Amino acid sequence: MIEEGKPLFLQIAEQIEDSIIDGSLPEETKAPSTNELAGFYRINPATAAKGVAMLTDKGVLYKRRGIGMFVAEGAREIVLGERRAAFADRYLDPLLAEARTLGLSASDLAALLTERAASTEGKNPA
Repeated sequence: MIEEGKPLFLQIAEQIEDSIIDGSLPEETKAPSTNELAGFYRINPATAAKGVAMLTDKGVLYKRRGIGMFVAEGAREIVLGERRAAFADRYLDPLLAEARTLGLSASDLAALLTERAASTEGKNPA
């Protein structure tokens, strides 16, 4: 589960975000504590706390004093919005730049995408 080369606190935050996106950690439910995360991943609690703090700063988690951290209302949309933007930056911008280089219009690109999606339907991703 732990990925080499990527800061642990980011991996912790992403795991929590993944759970929010897939619905296993719904809004207004208690999130794992930093001690639970530290024990599960066998990391320093301060590292887990840094990942949780990052999500708190983004408005994905909030603290109920004396009870723990909870998933904020609207957290799923916050995370999905950030991930969509990152997807566009990482994949779509280079794709569009290459399409321009090749002289492909937006409709040409859409046709290629539709064609490729249809040819891969039902196939398991690698």
